Amino acid sequence: MNEELFVSQQFTEPDGFTSGIEGPACDAEGNLYAVNFDRQHTIGKVTPEGKSSVFLELPNGSIGNGIRFNSEGFMFIADYTNHNVLKVDMQTREISVYAHEPTMNQPNDIAIGANDIIYASDPNWGNSTGQIWRIDTDGTVTRLEADMGTTNGIEVSPDERLLYVNESVQRNIWVYDLSPDGEISNKRLLIQFPDFGMDGMRCDIEGNLYVTRHGKGTVAKVSPEGEVLLEIQLSGKSCTNLAFGGSDGLTCYVTVADRGNVEVFRVDQPGRSWQLFTR
Repeated sequence: MNEELFVSQQFTEPDGFTSGIEGPACDAEGNLYAVNFDRQHTIGKVTPEGKSSVFLELPNGSIGNGIRFNSEGFMFIADYTNHNVLKVDMQTREISVYAHEPTMNQPNDIAIGANDIIYASDPNWGNSTGQIWRIDTDGTVTRLEADMGTTNGIEVSPDERLLYVNESVQRNIWVYDLSPDGEISNKRLLIQFPDFGMDGMRCDIEGNLYVTRHGKGTVAKVSPEGEVLLEIQLSGKSCTNLAFGGSDGLTCYVTVADRGNVEVFRVDQPGRSWQLFTR
């Protein structure tokens, strides 16, 4: 891999995933998972060396979007067609419904706190509106906010005190104060981009946000104060989401819909997800 920082290169072969490639997440061993490998309804697994295979076939017409791991190593998948958050035992590959909420438009991207509370964005693409939900560790689902724009990327800050949510169509990133039990307050605008959309976003351990600029083909690194520090140019244009991984947490994987593959670049600070694994 090119060790030069913030220089993207191809990681998996083009068209190995469908144009629905999304939801990347790394496990503690450095394997990458993303949805819709080879065909819809699957979860693909990519080894650190770049070898791809189908890890799971989702049942009952389920299609995944965001993926996260909790502190016990279980995988959680936003199943947007069936309004579920699914839970996967990584040893047995058994899939269960962790949370179901019929009044969701579609759980899209998910974030997770160190306390294993899950937060889900919930866009209505047809109306350019959206909501945010919290899923507690017992599977209880609570709507945190309605009447938003097209909610998409969502992330918890490394100190667990902030929740970030973006609106793809409106091009806003909002930040909330986050309480230990998952309540949000003090909503304020972090940044509004003048052009192009946004999709997934993830924090590094310094609290910088990495944001996929869908349609522009870049990943923007945004400071906690809302300043764009740099943009990483990708080969594809329709970047959907990203995840940090690797043995040191310094590798960023980006899912790219128009190329059906994953791109990769090195960063200067580990991702927050790596920090969660090392606690």
